[in-house]
Amino acid sequence: MLRSLFPESIFPRKLSPTAESRLRLAQARAEEAVIRAHVDNALMFVDTLAEDLSFDRAIDTYVRVMAIPEPLASVVATRTLVVLGQDLVPFRRRYRDGEEAEGDDASGRPRLRLNDAAAARQQRTIKRA
Repeated sequence: MLRSLFPESIFPRKLSPTAESRLRLAQARAEEAVIRAHVDNALMFVDTLAEDLSFDRAIDTYVRVMAIPEPLASVVATRTLVVLGQDLVPFRRRYRDGEEAEGDDASGRPRLRLNDAAAARQQRTIKRA
């Protein structure tokens, strides 16, 4: 009886590869929007309860009250802490007394060390008999 109501041609079991990739992209965007909304709400929760709870307890309470399942709860807590940390923790100073820190280039980015291992191997040639 269900086959007459839901024929296979209307609800195919497999999607085409392009439809499958579009579905995965839409799902990723939706999951990211849910996480972003939870982070915004958790930050509001932290601000509202700042006088009564520490920020970490407020985040834990938000996750518990909202019954967020564990894989998502870790992401929400981590991203909320990142946003809070941007205001609380200063960035590492890259320059000391006007000089570049060791290993930094002129742009302030760390020097890439991709060839260091190869150069070290060439310097340590092992002589075999």
